[in-house]
Amino acid sequence: MPTQPPPSITPRQMNLLRAVASMAWSDGHLATEEIDLMLDQFSRLFATDSKQQQKLQQELRDYLLQNIPLEEIIPKLDGQAERELVLRLGYEVIRSSARTPNEPEINEEEAKAYERLKNLLQLPPNVVQQVEEEAQTSLETQDGIVELLVVQIQHFING
Repeated sequence: MPTQPPPSITPRQMNLLRAVASMAWSDGHLATEEIDLMLDQFSRLFATDSKQQQKLQQELRDYLLQNIPLEEIIPKLDGQAERELVLRLGYEVIRSSARTPNEPEINEEEAKAYERLKNLLQLPPNVVQQVEEEAQTSLETQDGIVELLVVQIQHFING
């Protein structure tokens, strides 16, 4: 059986995408709507025209559906800046994942996954606190989580 070629994004971009997807999977559920929205937004970020964006969406769909453990992703991150970005993205994902008004903002599975993420990233406590405070402020001022994630990744890549 032939293997699928890797997506036409950089390994660095793929690691960021996989980290976000891993946190989104932390509660055991990744809705089709979430996948479609992530694919749309990330393809706009990583591709320049509509034909490239459509191709990239097809390439990335299978990768988003894989629930890859954080333990495989984190060692591939390059430096503290990427680790801080992944912490921020992970925090934003779990803080925005409540699907019903009666559901807690962060459920037990998400809390455990976030603690595991913090342990794997090995960032100093003061850095974790600062990243969480900045992420919370961003969440309070943005309309949608996927759009916020795209803005954060775009800023990181271009900054």
